[in-house]
Amino acid sequence: MANQSRPTGRDWIVTLASIALALMSLGAVGEMGRKRAKEVVCRASLRQWGSCFLDYTSQNDGKFYSGCDDRGHWWPMQLPHELQDWTKNRTWFCPRATKPAVDSRGVVSPEVTIFNAWGIYAVNDVSPITYRDTTYTMNPNGLSGSYGLNGYVIPIPEDKSTYARYPTFESGVPAADGWRNLLEVPHGNTVPMFLDSMRYDLWPRSTDPPAASESTPSTTNYMARSCINRHDGAVNCLFVDGSVRKVGLKELWTLKWYRRFDTAGPWTRAGGAIPYDWPKWMAPLKGY
Repeated sequence: MANQSRPTGRDWIVTLASIALALMSLGAVGEMGRKRAKEVVCRASLRQWGSCFLDYTSQNDGKFYSGCDDRGHWWPMQLPHELQDWTKNRTWFCPRATKPAVDSRGVVSPEVTIFNAWGIYAVNDVSPITYRDTTYTMNPNGLSGSYGLNGYVIPIPEDKSTYARYPTFESGVPAADGWRNLLEVPHGNTVPMFLDSMRYDLWPRSTDPPAASESTPSTTNYMARSCINRHDGAVNCLFVDGSVRKVGLKELWTLKWYRRFDTAGPWTRAGGAIPYDWPKWMAPLKGY
């Protein structure tokens, strides 16, 4: 990540207020204008998260939050409660996906789409977690949002003598393949960190296929969690170097998710993918 100072809470509020005014002023220019304005707000939120993450890693030898177990699960519970709280910290949400899939009573929406946020994970559903002698708790309002973390930036325990076996990330990728010092990542503008997603974490693999349906997202397929058509064939993404930009959906398979991720895998042009290979909803999109 590039060295930069973190905006204060007041700075964030002023920035979002300015963007919101711009969004309202575009109301008369039609749906396309409103979409573009929402993309601006989305990328502004991701930049704010980038500043927050840089603050933490800069003070912790380049390491990200550890997660609450040896696989790096439940990393949001390590955030301060004021950052966790989705009712107060609206930077959890892309403006195109603000309604949680599960309401505060635990009732799941009958029609969950890519324009739903994940959660709400209610405080009553998740007990306090003790890991490495520290106990982590959830804020009273629970967790919800519409972005997900590249799980390979979490520094789970590493044992190089068992490189091909345990310990591994949830996806089965060895811990040694993760990004352990985020201040020294080569070509950080190719390593995703936080992006539009149907869950708060994901561990993509080069062989992961996209979801078969555009309207029915997958949360069990790691890449498909973020391969969602929220921004006209693209998602917004924060990279490890602090940059933020739109990423084409097919481009997701060419990014460097972890150290040995195959950027010329079977879902890329270099790996031989052709439009016919993709689900019908993705076939017309730009290839990479």
